[in-house]
Amino acid sequence: MTDDAPFDLLVIGGGINGVGIARDAAGRGAKVLLAEKDDLASHTSSASTKLVHGGLRYLEHYEFRLVRESLIEREVLLRNAPHIIWPLRFILPYDAGLRPAWMLRLGLFLYDHIGGRKLLPATRTINLRQPPHDAILDKRLTKGFEYSDCWVEDSRLVALNAMDAQARGADIRTRTTCTALERGDTHWTATLRTASGTVQTVAARAIVNAAGPWVDQVLGRAIPAQRHENLRLVKGSHLVFPRLFDGEHCYIFQNKDNRIVFAIPYETDFTLVGTTDVAFTGDPDQIAISASEAEYICAAINEYLHQDVTPQQAVWSYAGVRPLYDDKSSNNSTVTRDYVFELDHEGGAPPILSVFGGKITTYRKLAEHALYKLSALDGLIDGKPWTRTAPLPGGEGLTPVDFTKFMQQQCARYGWFPAHGIVRLARAYGTRMAEILDGASSLSDMGQHFGGTLYSREVDYLCAAEFARSAEDILWRRSKLGLHIGQDGQTALATYLDDRAV
Repeated sequence: MTDDAPFDLLVIGGGINGVGIARDAAGRGAKVLLAEKDDLASHTSSASTKLVHGGLRYLEHYEFRLVRESLIEREVLLRNAPHIIWPLRFILPYDAGLRPAWMLRLGLFLYDHIGGRKLLPATRTINLRQPPHDAILDKRLTKGFEYSDCWVEDSRLVALNAMDAQARGADIRTRTTCTALERGDTHWTATLRTASGTVQTVAARAIVNAAGPWVDQVLGRAIPAQRHENLRLVKGSHLVFPRLFDGEHCYIFQNKDNRIVFAIPYETDFTLVGTTDVAFTGDPDQIAISASEAEYICAAINEYLHQDVTPQQAVWSYAGVRPLYDDKSSNNSTVTRDYVFELDHEGGAPPILSVFGGKITTYRKLAEHALYKLSALDGLIDGKPWTRTAPLPGGEGLTPVDFTKFMQQQCARYGWFPAHGIVRLARAYGTRMAEILDGASSLSDMGQHFGGTLYSREVDYLCAAEFARSAEDILWRRSKLGLHIGQDGQTALATYLDDRAV
């Protein structure tokens, strides 16, 4: 099967960078096709620490431009998606023998000021011998600093960008692998294969290679005569424990190896702890936390918490690889988290733009920079940047300041639905929650119940609007309901989706 109508851009990769570029390009009027071999956010973009942040420790490596851009973007994203992004307060204990207190305070002063912070409160010094920290932390810790960053539902950020790209005309194809790329005089010919085995060829004037851990493999298909070894894959792993401490505050702990580990309240009943930095050389499709990583994480937080934890107490773990640009740094923790582009357009041939590295916080700016590079090529991309003030789906009409009021209004509007379920839906869907709940007036109207507050009306919405197909898509990427719904409910959901697909 062949699609003869050429696309302006074929974006390969449905992680945050790929969907961000597809959305921006579609909004400028480009004809865009995005192909993702698995589900959206199946790999790196769903394996993050779930933060929109400047990267406090990057200041030590003098990456001031990256930190400044990240801090500016932190507020841009908070304004555009206040339902899936919200402020957090982090506690950074001072620990004698590690970074001196003056260095921490100086770093936090820069962190507060180089990004033009407006929405978030400033850093303050705190006494760790007062509640609630005195009951949580080791008694040697007496002084700390409290500063601001933001939480993000990382997989949902990807899905919402893909939704908006589709609404603006992009063709989003999940479970679609680009198996071959052939460069012609005026365009690329790409061979695409779906999960069912259907093969199609499409033409595109330019390729955006945003394949994450597979970016060098895609380059190998596109330009086989050259050697492509641009990536350093670094694995990051996390553990999820039953709630380790009360309160909505988070902790950032320094390690003796100069790394840091976060402990963050997660999904109401849990604490998320991570991450690691381990060189990875295996198959990026097969990623799991190792026993040594789990021990490392536990040892790191046990240095600080009053009550020790073990890997066996974790209820869940996840791991992913960061496809970092290999800047030849000797230490995995100091490899740049900045993004790098490689544009191959020699002799006026149809271009391929490859994306290396990057972080969730800067995905929107990365997309602008990518399209700036492509717009320099005659007639390829028109239009001006537009995403800075454009809310993501569900964020329309919302602001960070009034989001609590919005949730209260929804609890009153849908009083028949459990209040904690309303909070979950508001946080996941924002104003789009009406597309799930409107037309229902009781739980019996919500369809089949799978456990917790998940009903078939929400499942149908996720399949119709957010590209979900499997139980895993819904339970572990569009949500983290897998932590709350038992095996019977998960099996029932898988059966429902199988029946729905027939």
